[in-house]
Amino acid sequence: MNAVVKVMIANIHKSTDINTELTDEALYGMPVEVLEDIDDTWVKIRTFYRYEGYTLKTNLHMESEDILTWIDANYVVIQNFADVLTRPKIQSSKIITLTLGAFIQVLKEADLDPAWTKVRLVTGEVGYVRSQWIQKRVKVYTTNELAFREQVVQDAFRYIGTPYRWGGKSPLGIDCSGLVSMAYMLNGAYIYRDAKILDGFPIRKIEKAELKLGDLIMFPGHVAMYIGEDLYIHSSLGGNEVNVNSLNPQHSEYREDLATTITEYGSIF
Repeated sequence: MNAVVKVMIANIHKSTDINTELTDEALYGMPVEVLEDIDDTWVKIRTFYRYEGYTLKTNLHMESEDILTWIDANYVVIQNFADVLTRPKIQSSKIITLTLGAFIQVLKEADLDPAWTKVRLVTGEVGYVRSQWIQKRVKVYTTNELAFREQVVQDAFRYIGTPYRWGGKSPLGIDCSGLVSMAYMLNGAYIYRDAKILDGFPIRKIEKAELKLGDLIMFPGHVAMYIGEDLYIHSSLGGNEVNVNSLNPQHSEYREDLATTITEYGSIF
């Protein structure tokens, strides 16, 4: 990794044109590898979860010394939107707003009100954020299967009601694979960004009878997370937002178009 995202959300495009397809979003503080310096405006990058695309250079911080320091950015934002302020006081001015899933570096400050945490930004600037809005990053997922399953579903529900956005991965807008990959990422599991099972990533194919809480349900070009009792959470273009539907034809939230087109099921366990 030789660069870090320095804006709230860095759009990742299919090609070097802001009008081309948005394939992914990299959130603030996430490290990326610059694969190719295209021109004065664009670079080709690979994210730390191995997804490639093109982004604007202005989205990235590429000072080598700062990037080495940023390796210790071991906290993540868990609030939909979190302001980083100049002082530990709500009346102080805002430096930047971060979204759920952004990475941040925590600094210690003696006698600081515990309601506030001092943080370092990608550029080296220092600010303050409310303590309850961040938590330690989980970098490696737990082998406690039940705990993982329950937490990954809980984290998926953080996005409930979020508008559907193709290529999106934040509370401003999220797509189906963005939702499940972010829920897994918050729990230290880095799965493939798109709606399919790919060799080299931790999701493996399972049978329907094995389906448990937190497992994935695959459809043609779509993916959802199973939450038990024939229900699943997903970000659906047809539903316009992150919501819950059912596989049970007798349920009021049953969607026949999805329930009858399932291609496979996947699990990390």
